[in-house]
Amino acid sequence: MSSSRRSFLRSLLPFALLTAGAAYALASWNWCGPWEERTPEVLSQVRGEGPLRAGAAKVALSPPFPVVVAGYAPPRSEASQAELPLQARALVLEAGGARVGVVSLELLFVTPEITAGVRERAAKAGVKEVLVVATHTHSSFGGYDARWVAQLSGTGRYQESSVNAAVAGAGEALEKAAASLRDVTLEVASAADAGLVYSRSGGDAPDGQLTRAVLRGAQGPVAEVMVFAGHATLIPRQRSFVDPDFPGRLSALREEAGHGVSLFVQGSEGNASVAFNEGQGPERALGFARKLSALADGAVPASEPGPVRLAFARVQTALPRPDSSRLVPAFTRAAGDNFLCASSPREAEVDALALGPLELLSIPGEPTVAAGRALADASGATHVLGLANGYVGYLDTPEQVRAGQGESRRQYFGPALLERLGAAARVASGAVGFSPVK
Repeated sequence: MSSSRRSFLRSLLPFALLTAGAAYALASWNWCGPWEERTPEVLSQVRGEGPLRAGAAKVALSPPFPVVVAGYAPPRSEASQAELPLQARALVLEAGGARVGVVSLELLFVTPEITAGVRERAAKAGVKEVLVVATHTHSSFGGYDARWVAQLSGTGRYQESSVNAAVAGAGEALEKAAASLRDVTLEVASAADAGLVYSRSGGDAPDGQLTRAVLRGAQGPVAEVMVFAGHATLIPRQRSFVDPDFPGRLSALREEAGHGVSLFVQGSEGNASVAFNEGQGPERALGFARKLSALADGAVPASEPGPVRLAFARVQTALPRPDSSRLVPAFTRAAGDNFLCASSPREAEVDALALGPLELLSIPGEPTVAAGRALADASGATHVLGLANGYVGYLDTPEQVRAGQGESRRQYFGPALLERLGAAARVASGAVGFSPVK
């Protein structure tokens, strides 16, 4: 290198250092500011008791191929077709003048934008209260979350057509379900096999419990709702197909066996991984689905006497300021907080649904087993559901967050997150009349 060139590069060094320092200072400036604290607010509620009616339907989703495969950080595959059709499954319940819809989408998670679109369409069909959940498959299509952190970490580049595909499928399924209401009885049962799952990050171990609620009409089952906690990550990364993973295969198996439209709902799966390793990819997902179907068959449901209670409440709560201290090196903490602040919601919705003896609390994220138990203790819920109506990320206990352990290493917020959601859970459970907390 010539001496003149070396001199030129040396002359640029102060400028480069100054530019880097300015960029660091700018990124480290507190752009986030304080976040508002508010008492949780009831957005809507409905309560009824009487003879139970139900309708159910499923509709295949139509991803905007070619589309990014969601679930993991880059690099991501692009899919041009589906291994198996992705589905939207919907259930509409009615008792004593109350009407509530539940829709399960075979997606990684759902967003407030998707939820609002689904509710708007459902309201035109006479279903004004709707719970929207995701099966958390890590091999479905992405592109439906506009937040930077989501686009970077899981769902890929945002495109409105992905949102439209999810809303269209869920909306049509709810419309068809509302149009097929009929008299039903409610049957509930649970069974557990702790060997099916394990904790991937320590903390409380998942118990492998599967709870099924059967809505049985005069001609047979109309629908079945299954609650189970386990990450749907059995399909390998880097495949050029979208795939519903084990939840979609489980639902299909149940439907083929005559159990009606079968909705899969995730429980407290934040640290719950599947402990089934027979086969690879789709074969492994099908094998685990068969294991779960056999477990469901072993849970012989008992009929609940009428009249049946149906209640639903939506509660909004303010979220704490994001905290990136467990996600990035200390010297980039301020920049990390700023990035999360620009990408994180300031509010979240917590819902409570009471159906006969079932008292279900739904959270817009991924609660660990311990966090789910804390929420159940605070609200009296029989089950805590995850991935409902939005996504705030992982939710671990304050003790784990302060220690930087467990799933808190993936959590976007600090230890106050569980407290905020717990306060909303108590309001929601009170609004629908959950059993008193012991």
